[in-house]
Amino acid sequence: MDITSLHALYQSGELTPSALVEQLFKQIESESLRPVWISLAPKQQCLAHAKSLESSNTRDNLPLFGIPFAVKDNIDVAGLPTTAGCPAYAYQPSASATVVERLEAAGALLIGKTNMDQFATGLVGTRSPYGACSSVFNSEYVSGGSSSGSAVSVAKGLVSFSLGTDTAGSGRVPAAFNQLVGLKPTRGWISAAGVVPACRTLDCVSVFAETCGDATKVFEVLRGFDPKDAYSRTPAPGNNAAPWAAKKSTSSFRFGIPKQETLNFFGDESAAACYQAAIHALSGLGGEAVEIDYAPFRATAELLYSGPWVAERLAAIYDFANAHAEDMDPTVRQIITGASRFNAVDTFRSEYRLAELKQITTSIVAQVDFLFLPTTPTAYKISEVQASPIQLNSNLGYYTNFVNLLDLAAVAIPAGFKPEGMPFGASLIGPAFTDDSLLRVADTLHRKLATTLGGSKRLLNNTPSLSSPATPEGCVLMAVVGAHLTGQPLNWQLTQRKARLICTTRTEPDYRFYVLPNSTPAKPGLIYEPSFKGPGIEVEVWAMPEDTVGTFINAIPAPLSIGTLRLEDGQQVKGFLCEPAGIAGAQEITQLGGWRRYLKTQSQIR
Repeated sequence: MDITSLHALYQSGELTPSALVEQLFKQIESESLRPVWISLAPKQQCLAHAKSLESSNTRDNLPLFGIPFAVKDNIDVAGLPTTAGCPAYAYQPSASATVVERLEAAGALLIGKTNMDQFATGLVGTRSPYGACSSVFNSEYVSGGSSSGSAVSVAKGLVSFSLGTDTAGSGRVPAAFNQLVGLKPTRGWISAAGVVPACRTLDCVSVFAETCGDATKVFEVLRGFDPKDAYSRTPAPGNNAAPWAAKKSTSSFRFGIPKQETLNFFGDESAAACYQAAIHALSGLGGEAVEIDYAPFRATAELLYSGPWVAERLAAIYDFANAHAEDMDPTVRQIITGASRFNAVDTFRSEYRLAELKQITTSIVAQVDFLFLPTTPTAYKISEVQASPIQLNSNLGYYTNFVNLLDLAAVAIPAGFKPEGMPFGASLIGPAFTDDSLLRVADTLHRKLATTLGGSKRLLNNTPSLSSPATPEGCVLMAVVGAHLTGQPLNWQLTQRKARLICTTRTEPDYRFYVLPNSTPAKPGLIYEPSFKGPGIEVEVWAMPEDTVGTFINAIPAPLSIGTLRLEDGQQVKGFLCEPAGIAGAQEITQLGGWRRYLKTQSQIR
């Protein structure tokens, strides 16, 4: 059910969207509605939508042409009730959520609305009057929540992707327990208009898919500013910079892992072994593991449920909770109505504490390119959760609860299986708006750690890998030729701006090279001369965050400037050039082919 495979079947004529709709509804009917689904789209309406796609000439313009999807039942769909997992709360929305509108406009086919932990309060998938969802790999184990049905619908092959929501880990924990990719995007990059909030200031609409490639395709359709969402936002220049994710980078990336004393798997030694294997695999991709102090992240996580943010859950359904407390799941009621104990003073004190923790954790994250954590420390059986619903739920959020409070992005991926047959998951967590780069690294790692897709026997390697752009997101490629080269006196001006070395190469032959007179430190000048046939000049190409380029250029003295350099492979990048007047009286060293060669000759003379 991956997007590429379905599109190939459509293209060949072996399958049509309407035929797929018929198959899916037949499969759902044979397995019964509960507990995965709360409501289905009317079959005839879905078929009519599919047939309208088939009769149109827009296939090539619709990135999700004929792709089936599901949404969590706290996301509005016109014509279907929104229950948020509570029948007494149900209402009939007059319009669909922005995310649903965007997906359908891109050609996707809504199949139905999925089960969830009531009011998106839980990481287990058992807090619903519509039944407890279980992992597709073992019916005794929880599916994870709160986006339980959304994950299971993808893992069972009933849809190609689904939408959940994520406040504390609800878009990631179910991915771990069902061998899926779970994208928890940067807060606000996907609109939450038309979504019943849990904690409105923290909520994200999340994506479940079989591969990072599919998650990316859906993400590209969903993201973008929405004036209907007061918390909607998009990246400013450089916000999404990830020079470490360059396809051809000669520099390794650095990923943070908790110090041993702060790791906790609650006695699950097989999960601990899976995590170590995942660290080894990520290191094998060129990464450098860096131990970090995880304690401030845990302290942040504890604020989410022990602090006044739980009062946001009460604010979302305040009138309903006061009038219909007995209609709520007992555990959910205990958590949400218990928020009345917090007052405004508690809120401000917790905000102050969060600000302190943000300073500490920001400095830790700045030391690495992203964090690499277990998605969950362990997995529990449904019976175990029912016996201890709050404590075990809290355990599952050990590595997830802090992410939205600290405004981070995360991608959860499958990371192997434990001996009892349950999947293990790991997560890449990075600064806001680094989602695309996290997905690219996650895709490569996913293919090292997993074999099959979701709960099926289909092979991951039969799906296309996620390609990387020539220039990392949020970066400018900058070529340097002299004092900014690695090991040279001005290289710090690059590294201070978190630029990363991509490669060492040469320019096209059309360049002359000079030693500039009266320059401290010594600097060369590069002159473009069309039709000149020189050896080409050695350059280093660096990826520099867009928002630091201005200060870099401002520090460049005359007669140097930044222009466009043509490299030997035909690529054009920004880089150092010299004003023609600047080479008056300069020594030409073109024949040496680069600054390092010149410096070597000078050392030999001395």
